[in-house]
Amino acid sequence: MNYYESSKNGKLKCLLCSYYCDLKDGQIGICGVNKHVDDKIECLVYGHISAFNIDPIEKKPLYHFLPKSKSLSLGTVGCNFHCNFCQNHGISQEKKIDKSNYISPKDVVTIAKQRGCESISYTYNEPTIFYPFAKDIAFEAKKYDIKSVFVSNGFESKEVIDDMKGVIDAINVDLKSFNESYYKKSLGGNLNQVLENLIHLKTNGIHIEITTLLVPTKNDSKEEITNIVKFIKNNLGENTVWHISAFHPDYKETNLPRTSFEKLKEAYEIAKEYGLKYVYIGNIGYENNTYCSNCNELLISREFFDVKQYNLKNGACPKCKKKLEGVFDGY
Repeated sequence: MNYYESSKNGKLKCLLCSYYCDLKDGQIGICGVNKHVDDKIECLVYGHISAFNIDPIEKKPLYHFLPKSKSLSLGTVGCNFHCNFCQNHGISQEKKIDKSNYISPKDVVTIAKQRGCESISYTYNEPTIFYPFAKDIAFEAKKYDIKSVFVSNGFESKEVIDDMKGVIDAINVDLKSFNESYYKKSLGGNLNQVLENLIHLKTNGIHIEITTLLVPTKNDSKEEITNIVKFIKNNLGENTVWHISAFHPDYKETNLPRTSFEKLKEAYEIAKEYGLKYVYIGNIGYENNTYCSNCNELLISREFFDVKQYNLKNGACPKCKKKLEGVFDGY
């Protein structure tokens, strides 16, 4: 696909995210990394990586996608959001691009192969803003049956979400709040578009898990947590994985306290009360086991990001044979 289209007065409209920035020649979008250059929009961070690590897939977090596997994780600089609590603000809010090093999609995949990674994760900053690079890596990775994963704020354009079908295999979306005003003023984007995009991603058959960072006084009221849970249950289904993550002071939110375990547990109980089958508490070292939703057999036990027990047989419960929702050995 083209990642831009002609607009009025010689401008080009960027089609990477739902801001649809209308850019005159020489202008850079909200993300800080996509620029109108002559007759095209150039992704300035293509091939220029700012963070590069090998992680357990559980760290994304993805708990129902290739458990106990390794993922080659990479990010660039820039972001289309401006979250005050961003833990990666050193790269996401950075606009200066280090062009001294270049790595090709083929080289990225070679490293993933050499290190035994079953997936490549586009993370650390918002991957939709470097989608042209991510897509080229993903196509190269598919030659070797290496999957591709997005860790995203969910503000992709509808064009990119359609293009992701068959390209990106799994996504963890940060559903950061259920308050339209908070989204607009403190985060970026808008809530309704993120909700629409979640449904769109689901419709396109991409494996989805959702993370909500509970920030004290900002998005942790019982009412807001309940609204998030209801949306997930009613629009994405009771088997959708929801990660509830603990906030710690960072960036511009250093005066807020850490999220209490009691608040995390309250959110967990609300989710279970409304019928979500797979709810996990993260960021505090809490034990997060997966049980069969039919017979309650222990399927996967975890300690931090390590899988301690893996009892699935061909992706199913060894006791009652019910398939666990997700992507497991043998896919």
